[in-house]
Amino acid sequence: QVQLVESGGGLVQAGGSLRLSCTASGNIFSILRMGWYRQAPGKQRELVASITNRGSTNYADSVKGRFTISRDNAKNTLYLQMNSLKLEDTADYYCAAGRPGASSAMDFWGRGTLVTVSS
Repeated sequence: QVQLVESGGGLVQAGGSLRLSCTASGNIFSILRMGWYRQAPGKQRELVASITNRGSTNYADSVKGRFTISRDNAKNTLYLQMNSLKLEDTADYYCAAGRPGASSAMDFWGRGTLVTVSS
């Protein structure tokens, strides 16, 4: 079992930046697929960005060029650097991890951290 704990959310003005962190328990972080998801009020959860255990990244079109996902395997930590934040980025942000394999489903989820972007 892997436990994920997010931090770094908060209130920021439009155009500002935040960095989210997600720390994982255990000793298998380096082989996990990792991702950041978000869910805005009244909307479905969506993938924001993902990173493989080898460091390949993927982004939602809505955040390309503004957000950067990265990982530090030595610290068991996943990051999401968010720049040029927009009102529509307001959401609960969740860290997720998946075991290696063919499935793209995530096996472990954090409890989320709230990001609120104000005008």
